[in-house]
Amino acid sequence: MATAAAASPHYVRIGESIIGQIERGLLRAGDRAPSLRQLSAQQRVSVTTALQSYMWLENRGYLEARPRSGFFIRQSFAAEIPEPQFEAGPAREKPPGMNKILEDVLRTANDPANIGFGAGCASPELFPVRRLNLNVRRIIHRDPLHSSRYDFPPGNEQLRRQLARRATDIEGISPRDIVITDGALEAVGLGLRAVARPGDAIAVESPTYFGILANIASMGMKTVEIPTHPQDGMDLNELERAIRKHRIKACVTMPNCHNPLGYVLPDKHKRALADLTGRANVAVIEDAVYGDLADGIRPRTVKSFDKRGLVVLCSSFSKTLTPGYRVGWIAPGRFRVEVERLKFVTTVASNSLAQRVVADFLETGGYDRHLKRLRAAISMQVERMRQAIARYFPAGTRISRPAGGHLLWVELPPKTNSLKLYQAALAEHITILPGPVFCCGNRFTNYIRINCGHTWTEPYERALLRLGRLAESARA
Repeated sequence: MATAAAASPHYVRIGESIIGQIERGLLRAGDRAPSLRQLSAQQRVSVTTALQSYMWLENRGYLEARPRSGFFIRQSFAAEIPEPQFEAGPAREKPPGMNKILEDVLRTANDPANIGFGAGCASPELFPVRRLNLNVRRIIHRDPLHSSRYDFPPGNEQLRRQLARRATDIEGISPRDIVITDGALEAVGLGLRAVARPGDAIAVESPTYFGILANIASMGMKTVEIPTHPQDGMDLNELERAIRKHRIKACVTMPNCHNPLGYVLPDKHKRALADLTGRANVAVIEDAVYGDLADGIRPRTVKSFDKRGLVVLCSSFSKTLTPGYRVGWIAPGRFRVEVERLKFVTTVASNSLAQRVVADFLETGGYDRHLKRLRAAISMQVERMRQAIARYFPAGTRISRPAGGHLLWVELPPKTNSLKLYQAALAEHITILPGPVFCCGNRFTNYIRINCGHTWTEPYERALLRLGRLAESARA
C-alpha cells in the first residue's frame, strides 16, 4: 500500500545525491569530497547534518576519513560484495526436522541468553512504545468502555479510514474495501480460504516466507514453487507454464521488501504479474508486511495495477510499529464479502483497543515521523551487518542487497550445510534460519537468512564473527 509518508531524512537525501554523482562518474575513487563547511553551504544545512551525511556514506563504504585531510571517495564496499545467485534446479526431498527448527525459533526468540538472527523482528527500542502507551492512557481516560463491545468485521472504522487514506496508489479504494485482521499472516490465510479450496494448486515464490508455506499446507492446498530471481522476482514465464500445467488457483507474492530476498520489484514487473494473472483469472495474494520499510518512498503495490479485483492485498503493523498488538488488514477486492464472513467465523473480531491506538497514531502523523527514523536506523544496521558478514564469513560468501526491510539472504560456499550450521550455532546460543525452511523441497542447502533488526552491539558483532567461523566447518 503506497503511503503519504515523508521522504528519507535530509542527511540521507544528501548522501544519496552524492552516491548519484559517484555512479555518474562525477566523483571518482580517490577524489577529495567537499569539506563539511563546503557541503553545509552547498546544501544549506547545518554542519551537523553535513557530518551525518558523511557518516552515513562512510558506513556504506562510499567515503573514507583521512586524519587531517578530510573525506575521500572510495569504491563502495557495499557494491563489491557479490549477491546470491539464482537457484532454479530440481527440488530434492525435504530433509526431516524442519518443523523442529521452526519450533526452536519460536521457543528461543525471546530468550535473552540467545543472540537472535533467526526470527524476523526488530529491536523493541526501535518502536515508539512510549508514544503508543500515551495513546492507550488517553483512550482509556476518554472512553472507559473502549473494549466492552466487538468491532465486528470489517473492523474499526477510524482505522480503516486512515488505511484507505494512505493507499494513494490504489484508485477508488474506500474504508469499506478494507477488513481488519489479527496480523498479516491471518490476512494471507483469509485470502487463501476466500479464493481457493483444499486440493487447489497455489503458486509461490521460491524461496519464500515459511509461514506462507505452512498456511497453504494447513488448508490442504498444493504448493507449486516458481523460481524467483534475487532482484527480478518470480519468473513469469515459469508462472505462466505452471498456470496451464497445474491449473493454478492463486499466486502468493511479496513484491516489496521480499522475505527473504529483500528486493523491491520494478513497477513494470508488478504490472506484468497483474496482467498475466488477470488474463488467466488467477487470484493474487499480495503480502505487503515489509513494504513500509522500503528505502525512500514506499513503492507501488501489485494491487495498484489490478483491473479485475483479483489482487488481495495483506499487511500489518507488526514489522513497523509493534508486533504484540497484532493489528493487520486485508483489501480483498472482489472477495470482500467472503473474507468478512471467514473473519467472523474464525475469530469474530480483532482487538478493539489496539485498533483504536493504531488509528490515533496514524491520524496524528506520528506513524510517518516514526517511519522516517525507523527506516534510517534499519538501513544503517543492514549495511553494518553486510560488511561484517563479508569480513567474517568464508571466502565465496554472497550477500543480498535488500531495497528495504531488515533481512539478509546469505549464500555460503557450495559445500556448506546450513542445517549443520544451524545446529552448531544454536548450541552456542546463536539463532539463524537455514535455507531449506524457505521452500518445500531440499533447495537452498547452503543458504541462511539473517535478521538485522536488532540494534548493533559488540555482542552481536562477536556472534557474527563466531558464526563465520562455524560456517567454515559446517561442511556437507
